[in-house]
Amino acid sequence: MKLVVAIIKPFKLDEVREALTSLGIQGLTVSEVKGFGRQKGQTEIYRGAEYSVSFLPKVKIEVVVSDDLTDRVVEAVQKSANTGRIGDGKIFVMEITHAVRIRTGETNAEAL
Repeated sequence: MKLVVAIIKPFKLDEVREALTSLGIQGLTVSEVKGFGRQKGQTEIYRGAEYSVSFLPKVKIEVVVSDDLTDRVVEAVQKSANTGRIGDGKIFVMEITHAVRIRTGETNAEAL
């Protein structure tokens, strides 16, 4: 099993969710986060005053998938979150060694 974590622009969340549900993904976790990458934030003008925004709003999506589905999930997120502009985000893939569904006690792939 793999944990796929994607940090994306907030307005792309619905497109990414639709792409993942079309692959048969039944559940995912979404968090509102703030951060910056290579763009180091940005300068904005608000009511005539210029100020610097250090951390930009992003959305973090976490989904645990079986090993055979990992590449398709990464590709779906990459295609649906892409705007072609700086700050599109990142995707991380990590190994999951054990999963347990609290309600039923099912483990690993059955718990997904």
